[in-house]
Amino acid sequence: MLNSSEVNMNNRYSRHISLKEVGDQGQDRLLKKTIFILGLGGIGSPAALYLASSGIGRLVLNDFDLIDESNLSRQILFNESDLGNLKVDVVKKKLNAINSNLKVDTIDEKLSVNEYSKIISKTSFVLDCSDNFETRLSISQAAYESNIPIIHGSAIRFEGQLVVFLNNGKGPCYSCVYSDNEWLENCQGNGVLSTVPGLIGLMMTSELLKIIFGIKSQLVNILLLWDLKDNTWKKLNIKPNPNCKICSRC
Repeated sequence: MLNSSEVNMNNRYSRHISLKEVGDQGQDRLLKKTIFILGLGGIGSPAALYLASSGIGRLVLNDFDLIDESNLSRQILFNESDLGNLKVDVVKKKLNAINSNLKVDTIDEKLSVNEYSKIISKTSFVLDCSDNFETRLSISQAAYESNIPIIHGSAIRFEGQLVVFLNNGKGPCYSCVYSDNEWLENCQGNGVLSTVPGLIGLMMTSELLKIIFGIKSQLVNILLLWDLKDNTWKKLNIKPNPNCKICSRC
């Protein structure tokens, strides 16, 4: 006979469990996973929110920013009373209000590649929701060298992109696409429509859930480019770069 806790969990996640691709076993796998989320802005906020609601077991959140007024138009976990507070502290409190069974660890400082490696080696998956190119390359290297799968997502103006790397001992990796001496734009200087980061965050979370449930992702080593202005989607197949400073040397 199921105890009251099990009955409540089955009811809470009944829409997942009713899916033949998920079932009790899939939901149980979700509960046992630990996800590292880098960045809690317009992309990371909805990603964290939906993972908490979906029944993930543990989240490790990394962001060292304070909440400011410019965040409120697109970072859906924050409101006016949160201004001036650390994002990680506010997000942890709000996620636990949604799911009291969720374990949340927070890191409110910028980390080195080695520090990232030590932390993410104990996790199941990485969501890179950062808005800093240097940080993207650092987390990409750490994930690759730790053999931890990673999903990168970004948004600017009316455009978004995401890509999945399983990091199973061979390339490609994010560094195969963008080199460390390449300048990339950011949304602070160029702007971004409020809904674009949110959609990218949800797509990243959806790909992650698919992989955990054993559903094949169609974005492994595929860079998906979305342009909201004309609603076009493009896919670019990423090949290992023989000159890549990360995956070609491993």
